Amino acid sequence: MTETLPRRRTGHRIAWAAAALWTTWAVARTVGADRIPHVGGFGLPLLALTPFAAATSIVPVGLALALRNRRAALLAAGAAAVLAASVLPRAFAASAPSVTGPNVRILTVNLMFGRADAAQIVNLVAAHKVDVLSVQEFTPDALAAFQENGLDELLPHSVLAPQWGAEGSGLYSRHPLTALPPIHGTVLHQPRASLTLDGRAVHVTAVHPLPPISPSAVADWRHTYASFPSASADGAVQILAGDFNSTLDHAAFRGLLARGYTDAADARGSALTPTWGVTMMGPPLTLDHIVTSSTVAVRAYSVHPITGTDHRAVLATLHLP
Repeated sequence: MTETLPRRRTGHRIAWAAAALWTTWAVARTVGADRIPHVGGFGLPLLALTPFAAATSIVPVGLALALRNRRAALLAAGAAAVLAASVLPRAFAASAPSVTGPNVRILTVNLMFGRADAAQIVNLVAAHKVDVLSVQEFTPDALAAFQENGLDELLPHSVLAPQWGAEGSGLYSRHPLTALPPIHGTVLHQPRASLTLDGRAVHVTAVHPLPPISPSAVADWRHTYASFPSASADGAVQILAGDFNSTLDHAAFRGLLARGYTDAADARGSALTPTWGVTMMGPPLTLDHIVTSSTVAVRAYSVHPITGTDHRAVLATLHLP
């Protein structure tokens, strides 16, 4: 007995530690830790790993049961249930509103400092009859490559802000565009434009806040989310398309949806499909989104690999009210 008692105590401590780790994650996800001022550094990026925490949440339950710590097992089971409730709904399509307006096909892709294969993107635009293309990390070289591959013939209208490095973004359209005031006060350019479809105004924003990995980047990230127009601004249909550098596990992104928006991937049950970190180093995450007014029906959603970039292209067909 004198030898087994210390081992039992050690086992109980291990069980409690594992249960506490997953419970802390579940609490942070539930309360929206990224809402807390001064939370930054690795805290905000870690929230994006919540699907992995949910997938492994059975581990502390099994460990606690194996170590005969029922209380720790119950705590871990509660955390597993909370994490599952946060993640599993993304795999199921939601009901769509009944609409009778025109369809619009939106494509967005982060070009990774302009290195993405322009010919592939132009072919994707042609094959899917894309109406609006949003590009991030849009460089002068990328602009020239798109011109050489005939993008201007397919999408002749544009509002562009090409810059070297990651700062540039742009919008291309099959329909005439009117430039709108961009998202101001951000490090990366986020242009906005308006188009008209069957008499209905549609406002499109090329989204690209900094990734929240430093205090200054977190400030830019939060400023971007606070600056997005409401879903009913100016009576127009709003479409936000780009690299949001966030997932459904960030309270800032969920707060945006609560302002009358729908995430296209979530609406089609595809919000667990990764758009970044698939072909290169990094955990696969869903960072790229097409977000639109909740009065819009999402008819189709898909992701497409593009050579030369660590992001996948995201394509959605939206049925307007």
